[in-house]
Amino acid sequence: MTLPVTDTALIGTCMAAAALGVLVLSSAGGSAPVDTAAQTQAAVSTQPDTADAALAQLGAQPVPDTIAVDAEFGEKVRSYLLQNPEVIFEAVAEYEMRNTASQADMDLALIDANYDEIFNDGVSWVGGNPDGDLTLVEFMDYQCGFCKRAYPEVTDFLEQDGNVRLIIKEFPILGPESELASRFAIAVKKMAGDDAYGAAHSALIQHEGRYSPDMLTDLAADLGLDGDAVLAMLNDDDITSILADNRALAQRLQISGTPSFIMETEFLRGFVPADTLALVAENLRE
Repeated sequence: MTLPVTDTALIGTCMAAAALGVLVLSSAGGSAPVDTAAQTQAAVSTQPDTADAALAQLGAQPVPDTIAVDAEFGEKVRSYLLQNPEVIFEAVAEYEMRNTASQADMDLALIDANYDEIFNDGVSWVGGNPDGDLTLVEFMDYQCGFCKRAYPEVTDFLEQDGNVRLIIKEFPILGPESELASRFAIAVKKMAGDDAYGAAHSALIQHEGRYSPDMLTDLAADLGLDGDAVLAMLNDDDITSILADNRALAQRLQISGTPSFIMETEFLRGFVPADTLALVAENLRE
């Protein structure tokens, strides 16, 4: 494959420039001028006259032993870390700090994008102090063991603070019995109002054992309600819609487990004790 005329001319020009550079450098040093024509001819004569020859010449050049260099560098890094192991912990701490900051930014963006659905959906039960200066939202499942553990912690926090509004998002994800219990709670709210829901919620979350139609019928009777009438509402389209909306909201918020809490701009995933809730509330009020 013969080089095009333009490429041949370019090589000649480059060689001429190189020869001229030798002349300038030699003159600057005070030595005799170089025969530029001879220098250029000699340089050109050493160049391959085809692209294939050029590639072959390049391939003949020695290649640095990068494997040996990498091994040497790796050994130096290893030696340094063995002598200074605290650097590893500093790096891990820095990574966790950056990851936490990144997650916090993402959480805030998710809350902002779904603010009304989280805090003002108009259908979720509101407890605590309805006029509180802070709002705590809980996504929960009645069969969730950590939700059961969180219930007294949340109750204590609300009583000790006295100025926090609580919103419960029914989020049954642990099977048919979870779904049954959530539908029952929402049906009680629709039939008898917020106070009845609060009592049903408290009884359901503290219940140990299965959630069956018979158990729910008995609970309805304890609440002073007609159990058969409540059970007849479980497949109500409004209840189905509320649960579907809660699941869609949880998905948008990247919530996959229970309990999950949102206090204003703070995401709290998993079980949270009362003192941690109090600390978050204090920080939010500052």
